[in-house]
Amino acid sequence: MPTDLLSGLSGALVGAILGLVGGGGSVLAVPLLVYGVGVSSAHVAIGTSALAVAASAFANLIGHWRARTVKWRCGLTFAAAGVIGAFGGSTLAKSIDGAKLLALFGALMIVVGIAMFLKRKAEGNPDVRLTRASARYLLPWLIGGGLGVGLLSGFFGIGGGFLIVPALMVATGMSLPFAIGTSLIAVTAFGAATAASYAASGLIDWRIAGIFILGGVLGGVGGSSLGRLLAGRKGSLGTVLAAVIMAVGVYVVARSAMDWIGPS
Repeated sequence: MPTDLLSGLSGALVGAILGLVGGGGSVLAVPLLVYGVGVSSAHVAIGTSALAVAASAFANLIGHWRARTVKWRCGLTFAAAGVIGAFGGSTLAKSIDGAKLLALFGALMIVVGIAMFLKRKAEGNPDVRLTRASARYLLPWLIGGGLGVGLLSGFFGIGGGFLIVPALMVATGMSLPFAIGTSLIAVTAFGAATAASYAASGLIDWRIAGIFILGGVLGGVGGSSLGRLLAGRKGSLGTVLAAVIMAVGVYVVARSAMDWIGPS
């Protein structure tokens, strides 16, 4: 099957999952690019994935902005600190052997799958704001959380929304709907920073990235429509996706470990 078609279908699958469930799909981008599309370099797959994730997050951010579920000051502060971590993480990742990096990525997928099984409470303070009065206790948490999550996001070339959302809730006490909307600022920034780092090293396949993004947009529209029809079953769908992510993670670890060890 032609590479362009595989890239578009992979992007559509990720976009559909994001639109249907609301998270978790982007972590499948790297294994889809490596094992589905056939990108031979783990580093090129991560760089290309980071660009696609940033574009997808930005598109979704516009919708949340219109819905007034974005805390801009908190999100920009978190993102600014995280961009520093993302550049550091991506620089470190480029120095690691591709097979080892994929093995670590597979392990992360297993952790993501486990985290998705845990139910997140929606309670919180929807009126929290970063002001001069609140900065004294909010800034240390926002900066520290941003640096840590940005480092992981840059290292693995993922948006990191599954980490950013709970980190924002812990740092500020904001409610889940605002944490989801605000997290997209950081996902966009982290993905862009990681992609810029990989692009500077010539580690992005721009054609595949463009087709993957286009497929993701189309898949996202379909997934969102289907999600509205299956609104009452999103919990079950999320559980199935978590199981799929864990299974793919186990496969990636096993496959990359075999490549790492090599023929005996």
